[in-house]
Amino acid sequence: MSMMKEFQKFAVKGNVMDMAIGIIIGAAFGKIVSSFVKDVLMPPLGLLIGDVDFSDLAITLKEAAGDAPAVLLKYGVFIQSVFDFVIIAFAIFMMVRWINNLKKKEEEAPAAPPKPSAQEVLLTEIRDLLKK
Repeated sequence: MSMMKEFQKFAVKGNVMDMAIGIIIGAAFGKIVSSFVKDVLMPPLGLLIGDVDFSDLAITLKEAAGDAPAVLLKYGVFIQSVFDFVIIAFAIFMMVRWINNLKKKEEEAPAAPPKPSAQEVLLTEIRDLLKK
């Protein structure tokens, strides 16, 4: 099998397409959550702890000298990323929990009793005749 045909067979499998769609949607969802954290959650949180903008929090390791910029340890950006991660992880947890609850409800639905075989029907008729 040529490499192109093998790749085509791999690429059109359902799982690969589902995964690609999930990655694209996940990337878009990540941008939405990052914006939500940065633009909606962090300003009030910064206001509560003394009008602090987390993205500006940094420790200067080396001052700027001439054309060389200052070397900064930007721990505020890290805090922002941690908030993003926690919110995304919580949202995914809630979605998975919701899906698991739906699956559990489907499993709890009583299944129809199995249809008796021809032999069982015949034996039931014989039993009923013997009772008479």
